[in-house]
Amino acid sequence: MKIDTQLKPADLRPAIDRVFGIAADKVRLLERAWDTSKGTPVFTVNGKYTTRGWTEWTQGFQYGCAILTFDATDDCELLELGRQHTLKDMAPHVTHIGVHDHGFNNLSTYGNLRRLMHEGRFEHNEWENHFYEMAIKASGAVQAARWTETIDARTGSPKDGGGFIYSFNGPQSLFIDTMRTIRILGAAHQLGHALMGEQDTRHNLLGRSIQHALTTSKYIVFHGDSEHTYDVRGRTAHEGLFNRNDGRFRARSTQQGYSPFSTWTRGLSWAVCGYPEQLEFLKTLKPADIKAASGLAKGDVIALYEQAARDVCDHYIDDVSTTDGITYWDDGAPNLHKLGDWRNAPADPYNDHEPVDATASAIAAQGLIRFGQYLGKAKGKRYLQAGLSVARTLFDEPYLSTKKNHQGMLLHSIYHWPNGWDNVPRGRKVACDESSMWGDYHLLELANLIKRMANDAPYPVFFDKA
Repeated sequence: MKIDTQLKPADLRPAIDRVFGIAADKVRLLERAWDTSKGTPVFTVNGKYTTRGWTEWTQGFQYGCAILTFDATDDCELLELGRQHTLKDMAPHVTHIGVHDHGFNNLSTYGNLRRLMHEGRFEHNEWENHFYEMAIKASGAVQAARWTETIDARTGSPKDGGGFIYSFNGPQSLFIDTMRTIRILGAAHQLGHALMGEQDTRHNLLGRSIQHALTTSKYIVFHGDSEHTYDVRGRTAHEGLFNRNDGRFRARSTQQGYSPFSTWTRGLSWAVCGYPEQLEFLKTLKPADIKAASGLAKGDVIALYEQAARDVCDHYIDDVSTTDGITYWDDGAPNLHKLGDWRNAPADPYNDHEPVDATASAIAAQGLIRFGQYLGKAKGKRYLQAGLSVARTLFDEPYLSTKKNHQGMLLHSIYHWPNGWDNVPRGRKVACDESSMWGDYHLLELANLIKRMANDAPYPVFFDKA
């Protein structure tokens, strides 16, 4: 990636204003056009949103787009759209026991609305605040209940093991995606909540969040320190598989990437964004609280998180991105070699061999910026500037969707290329020119973050600042 070391958040103000002008129109366009009887919009086909039944993980992004656009524009009509749909449609996501996506759906809606109310962006109402907080508490507990305990294979002792929030594939399955959804556990913990189990056993939500992040780092984030043939520092596997009979780790796998031994770039981006966000949160907590929750010293936990964050961020910058900061869908995709030295050229979403996934870049750009901010001006400059450089690319064509009849905002999104779910337009050989709800949402989340930095406005986080 070619990093612009001089780029400042304020330099992107005109592009950000354009992004949110387009977003306001497209949020309204989808609101008018979408038939709710079809379920939740997931991705576009020929510019029109359609659904895909796998898990219901995108509805919060749909209404979150309206809320974030209000955040950036003060368009009160979009605030009301987000509030009313959250009230009417989001309750099933709070109590959904079958998914690992609570941090996506419920912090994008209930969480954003609570944050904006606390910032004084709309009138404070104590009962409405309680409503949002109850949803966050319940969602955090439901997510934490999807728990698998692990043991250390070397010692065979449960006390040396940990655990993880398992994916919709079942109790044997750890997904890299969940590094960004465990925010809901931290938010619920901060509100004083816990998961109550059999015999009134009280399970600490912060403790489960920490254990999940450490298990993820141990088993499906590579650190360049093992004998594994494909141990490239910062590479992530999409999935880790555990033996449910004894809790031992068995293998790495993938659902949406090319192979267990390559980097599915959107999976990488969930870690690039997830670990820095968690570091922002842990930094605010008392050492005694972290010790009580996890049995570990605050400094030790932060050091492990920082290592994971640095490794995945460096891998994104150095190994999987193109010169303009955009990624293809998997760095081991079988036809990628046909593009030649693709790392030393701008991404080409209209090539004939492998698709670009701009959503991975939108998610990762936010993580790079947050990690840079967390590290500070001297140590964090590389990451901050890399994130801003990626954002500048995404805020313009050919990634920004400017056609008024196209319902999406961020173009060149890939959902499940191995399954053939992504639309290949007529005359093309690979998927391009389509959008997704997660891509649109994360484009706006990225733009809102940079806009606030440029304006010296409150820095948006998922938790309450001290």
